[in-house]
Amino acid sequence: MHRLSLLLVFIILLPSCAAVPGPKPDTVLQTDTGSDSRPRAMYLYSRARLATLAGDYPEALNILREAIDLDPDSAFLNSAMAEVKLRIGQVQEAMEYINKAIKLDPAYREPYLMAGSIMAATGKDSEAADYLRKAIELDPAKEDAYLQLAVSLTRQYEYEEAVNTLKALIKVNNESVLGYYYLGKTYGQMKLYREAVGYFSKTLELRPDFDQAAIDMAAAYEALGDFDKAITIYQGLVGEEDSKAAVLQRLIQLLIQQHRYNDALEYLDLAVESGYGGQETMRKIGLIHMELGQFDEAVKVFSGMLEKDPDAHQVRLYLGMAYEEKGDLDLAYAEFMKIPRDSGIYVDAIGHIAFIYKEQGKPDLAVETLKKAIAEMPGQIELYLNLSSLYEALEKPAEGLRLLLDVEKRFAGESRLQFRIGVLYDKLGERAESIEQMKKVIALNPQDAQALNFIGYTYAEMGINLEEALSYLDRAVKIRPNDGFIMDSLGWLYFKMKKYDEAVRYLEEANALIEDDSTIAEHLGDAYAARKEFRKAGKMYKKAVEFDPDRKEMVEKYHRFKGEHPEK
Repeated sequence: MHRLSLLLVFIILLPSCAAVPGPKPDTVLQTDTGSDSRPRAMYLYSRARLATLAGDYPEALNILREAIDLDPDSAFLNSAMAEVKLRIGQVQEAMEYINKAIKLDPAYREPYLMAGSIMAATGKDSEAADYLRKAIELDPAKEDAYLQLAVSLTRQYEYEEAVNTLKALIKVNNESVLGYYYLGKTYGQMKLYREAVGYFSKTLELRPDFDQAAIDMAAAYEALGDFDKAITIYQGLVGEEDSKAAVLQRLIQLLIQQHRYNDALEYLDLAVESGYGGQETMRKIGLIHMELGQFDEAVKVFSGMLEKDPDAHQVRLYLGMAYEEKGDLDLAYAEFMKIPRDSGIYVDAIGHIAFIYKEQGKPDLAVETLKKAIAEMPGQIELYLNLSSLYEALEKPAEGLRLLLDVEKRFAGESRLQFRIGVLYDKLGERAESIEQMKKVIALNPQDAQALNFIGYTYAEMGINLEEALSYLDRAVKIRPNDGFIMDSLGWLYFKMKKYDEAVRYLEEANALIEDDSTIAEHLGDAYAARKEFRKAGKMYKKAVEFDPDRKEMVEKYHRFKGEHPEK
């Protein structure tokens, strides 16, 4: 809706305008001795009001013109005319009547309120504020001008005066629901989320069914990083029909971000039952099943989606990936092959096809597939990255590195290419070069948590530049606080710094985030052992072996530990 149209609706709904816009008629239309013009004008106003309520605005305007002719000095009648003009969208003419009313009676409040609303809706918030301040001065007991003034002030970033205005309103009426609500909104805009939560809480105490206040409070909790409280609020709102779709969408998104996939599935199913389950909802359901390792369920979801839309190439890619994860490589291959060359995800399909060839013991065909695709589409960086990864998997990192160095200038500024070059240098044992590459990645993208983690962990492993490593890993954790591998790197760095209490703290957190990683289990075992907590260390070493029994060095380490601490 147009901003001005919203204004008109707002003005029409104002309590003071919906009835008679101003003082009672007997205080405005004082009868002159020996004259019946003003009583007649009042009678005409009453008829005009009935016509307005019936939606007959032309008739209302005609009657009001006659009334003003009888009593041209009435601020009340000029304000009434302005109200009808606003209803039919004649804003400029409405302002003329408003200005006339103000001139006739500077102490009459309603014209100031209407003028403030019009100025605010037309983006003239500074002028709006002047009118609204005057309206408050003339009648401090009425709520509407405070609220409108606060909104205009926040749009001008005059937060301090906006807060003071709303607090003044609360002093006048300490049960002003909207006063507390807009204080919460204003503090939210100021990024003072604790204060915002407090005022939203007070709003809901006064009016428990104020759903928008609850939604805004949940958003404030999100900004504070208190996701559990935000989720709880959203969960309490999903039954409210007016906001159900939007709340469900936000709740599901938040649950997915927090990796609460089973809970997300529950609400995704609810969305489907409630009629909100379009293709995007089904896509999320399928991908969550993939994340949970429920590949049969994922296959069912994606297959069902393709029955409705066979040309949904992204869904077909997901279906192929689900088959791939199940180990049904022939079925996966068949789905990837159905994705046409002109599809935006054709390059992804080619990468998966090459992987399947490699898994089927056809490495030459895998390489040939990617090389052919590169010849056809030399501008697709993903193909080079896939081929370099394939060379690495085939234990030919030098070939992968040569491939990427040959096209480094072509893809200058591509942090993904620099990252892969760094990984391959590391694979070849050239750690100094790998770190330099990762520093290039960070220069291109300071928020690349993987590159930050790579440098921090590499320094920790080498036992050098440990303070510098700490700065890199601290940055990485702030960017990705729920990444178990980054948490492991930080814990391992503290271990190398001989700060074993800190090491245990972060390594335990890493182990909680990723419960089946052999290296994380080993690191935590080392940290326990350093604190002479041998029983705990033995348990972690045992888990490390169970998670990856092919790690010969780990197996030997575990047996040595049992020999040194047989009772553990």
